[in-house]
Amino acid sequence: MVQKIGVRELVGFILRSGDLNSSLSSFNTPQAGTRIHKQLQRHRGSDYQAEVALKTEVELNGRPVLIHGRADGITTHDGQVEIEEIKTSDAEWGNLPTNQLTLYWGQVKLYAALLMRADPDVSSVALTLTYVQTPDELIMREHQSISRTQALDFFTQVTAEYESWLALKEQLALDRVQTAAQVSFPFPSYRKGQRELAAAVYKSAVLGKHLLLEAPTGTGKTISTLFPAVKAFATDQVERLFYLTAKQSTRRVAEEALELLRQHGLRIQSITLTAKEQIQFPEEADLEPEQNPYFQGYYDRLKPALKAILSERQHLTKAVVQDYARRYQLDPFEFSLDVSLFCDVIVCDYNYLFDPVVKLQRFFTVENQQNFLLVDEAHNLVDRAREMYSTELTQTDCATLLQSLPRNQANRALRRRLQELLQQFERLQTELPTGKTTAERAKPDEVFTMAVTKSLDSLRRWLAKHPTDPLVETVQQFFLTVTTYLKINDLFGDNFRWRIIMTEETVTVRIFCLDASPFIKAQLELARGSVLFSATLSPLTYYQRVLGDNPKELKYQLPSPFNSNSQTILIATYINTTYNQRTNSLASIVASIHKLVTSKQGNYLVFAPSYAYLDQIYQAYRKQYPHQLVQKQHPNMDANARDQFLAAFQQPETHPIVGFALLGGIFSEGIDLVGDRLIGVAIVGVGLPGLNTETNLIRDYFEQHNGRGFEFAYQLPGLNHVFQAAGRVIRTIHDRGVILLLDRRFAEPRYRQWFPASWQQAQIVHNPAELTRQLQTFWQSQTDL
Repeated sequence: MVQKIGVRELVGFILRSGDLNSSLSSFNTPQAGTRIHKQLQRHRGSDYQAEVALKTEVELNGRPVLIHGRADGITTHDGQVEIEEIKTSDAEWGNLPTNQLTLYWGQVKLYAALLMRADPDVSSVALTLTYVQTPDELIMREHQSISRTQALDFFTQVTAEYESWLALKEQLALDRVQTAAQVSFPFPSYRKGQRELAAAVYKSAVLGKHLLLEAPTGTGKTISTLFPAVKAFATDQVERLFYLTAKQSTRRVAEEALELLRQHGLRIQSITLTAKEQIQFPEEADLEPEQNPYFQGYYDRLKPALKAILSERQHLTKAVVQDYARRYQLDPFEFSLDVSLFCDVIVCDYNYLFDPVVKLQRFFTVENQQNFLLVDEAHNLVDRAREMYSTELTQTDCATLLQSLPRNQANRALRRRLQELLQQFERLQTELPTGKTTAERAKPDEVFTMAVTKSLDSLRRWLAKHPTDPLVETVQQFFLTVTTYLKINDLFGDNFRWRIIMTEETVTVRIFCLDASPFIKAQLELARGSVLFSATLSPLTYYQRVLGDNPKELKYQLPSPFNSNSQTILIATYINTTYNQRTNSLASIVASIHKLVTSKQGNYLVFAPSYAYLDQIYQAYRKQYPHQLVQKQHPNMDANARDQFLAAFQQPETHPIVGFALLGGIFSEGIDLVGDRLIGVAIVGVGLPGLNTETNLIRDYFEQHNGRGFEFAYQLPGLNHVFQAAGRVIRTIHDRGVILLLDRRFAEPRYRQWFPASWQQAQIVHNPAELTRQLQTFWQSQTDL
């Protein structure tokens, strides 16, 4: 296979030097850059060719390498050739540092070399760099010329330096392919269903398919997806694997699985990407880039650091990246992104792929058939993606910025635009129907959008002209908010609603995404294939619809690996938790929980669908049974508080505890209380999300599209929370426990039809006495085993 590298990538890596300077980051959008390019190209002469593809093949490290690129424009006239490179940015021409100009000129020089290698009759080329400073679109043009000898010497210089890096990349690739072929499954045998799961993942990777996979708790999802995906490296069909997660805890599990494979002979480079605020050094937090020692001279120290970390380490965790970053005096966040280009496996959060604002441009801009995606706990992606494609602007943020800007000539234009935007907020407020505090529309208000667009232009101009102003951070923050708003606005379709929300404090304009499946599908299709997996993806037809709506997507559902006798599921039909019956049923709920807790000494969790309802049950239980050791989840618990909550489950023999937690919250999924650390859960209600305007909008949208609005907006998301909470009980083959469902609706066909296969033996209890008998029978059966 011929290796390929683009001119821009080659120049950017080999010729980059000097500072990591965030002031050069342009606030110009790609769309604006494309528009300027096309506008300039249209006004060139008849001899001008736009977007000319150039390529040449060269032997490096004993192998053919294709170097390719696309020149913005080439003019051929009277035997003379001119190559034009067009650049757009906010920075003033005179403020561009030498290292940035070196990259610009290096790119056009390489185009000249590619042209001359293809045409031996060209002895020299005129080089033109056209620089457009936005937003005023001031045009500067600089000219150079390059002879054939100079161009080819430059080409040789750049490719010779790249050859050593190519050798390193090829050695890493050789290690990846050879050891992937040899590595074996890191356990003596497969669990029930695990081999079938691995086979499905492997086929998806090799054949380039998208797979939706439900693998119940105990299947060993992490190793069962990572191992076959890694084995696909040996086929050369897959060169890079992304393991995407919603939580830090699942990222750690992926790291542990990769380390286990390394212990069995695998040699691959893997990295866990960490958010900037979590990985940067503390001393960087309040420094401007110009004073940050980890930014200054960054690119002069980058290559030695890359060679060191890639030669000495394979498992690049946050701590490892920080260690090498400090050793070579590099910003750790930027260093992690740069070293990720050399990694075979990248473990990261969902937003690096799916978020339209923060996704990794270096990996997810164009399709790459050598990338394969593993999306863990995929049920979480539904709400996460919906929020990624929703955004809002508030009247207060606009007014606060306006008040902070001094009344002077320098701020006059921006202040005027912000005042106009505030007037639009006020207009929208007056247009709300009498007595209403919210309104929803099928399309954005065009006049408001125009005011936002004009504000963005003024914000961009202000930032370009005031790079050192004390208010630059405040202005920049509002600029990013406005940019995000307009980016989402550009995506607006019938799967969005445009909302006006008025409170006592402010007016908010919100673009709300009802259905993110088109965007999920588009991002997944940038890769060769994908596996979206979770323990709870029932029903698969629902998740197929909301996680991409791809009719070609494969679906696979594994049975539970555990003996069905290891748990009992009891439905208390004498409990009614509908909203108007909650007070009447409270005493029965508390008594039923106590019957569960006293049926066998041990730890239990009680889940309720809202904090208010949870507190009501908790307070009633404490009052009724004051001697029982209990604890309750609180809103906004930090990491220390969460750890303390779970630590209370360590001594079930001497200090058995009943925990009260939020259904759909941090303790209802992603925690492992194995063995006798948890022997039962009680789930109060069917998990329906609270009635609210936006969930109703989702309901109405799906009702219109498929006639299943209530199911898609309320019932199925609620049931997923129930399944997740119930999954806390049986975590290993040795676990035993009870799932008590406290709501008569669980016995109704409209709910039982969605139960997974492992729940088909659920038993109905019609009264408290029957509940007591069933609990005694179950625990006696476990004693008899």
